[in-house]
Amino acid sequence: MEACLTPSGLAARLLVMTLQLAGCGAATLPPPAAAQPGLGGTAWQLVRFQGGDDTVLTPDDRAKYTLAFGADGTVTARIDCNRGRGTWTSPGPSQLALGPPALTRAMCPPGSLHDRIVRDWSFVRSYVLRDGHLFLARFADAGIHELEPIP
Repeated sequence: MEACLTPSGLAARLLVMTLQLAGCGAATLPPPAAAQPGLGGTAWQLVRFQGGDDTVLTPDDRAKYTLAFGADGTVTARIDCNRGRGTWTSPGPSQLALGPPALTRAMCPPGSLHDRIVRDWSFVRSYVLRDGHLFLARFADAGIHELEPIP
């Protein structure tokens, strides 16, 4: 017993206990973050926007409102009559930060969701992938953009 209390014996015993605990707990640990589904390499089109005040807006043509998330941290967008690029990061699980977009500046027709989406762009703070759809949430429960995979 005294051999275990010497500095080298204590260190060895702690190492063995640590390895035993790690081995026992390995089956219950969640999968590593890299195994979680992510946005890189995915492309989406807008289904609808629901505001925090329960206002619901739907595009006249879903294909005119698209986002493609590059694995390199770039995002390309079509927002009605304009196209552009920006950056995206996911600093934590389900967190999303979109950098300022560089967009063309064509005037879209009446009824376009362009102005609303561009105004909301920098306020997106999180995302959820559920039932094959992507939900982008603005901070402070100010609204949710629902997107579906591009067919």
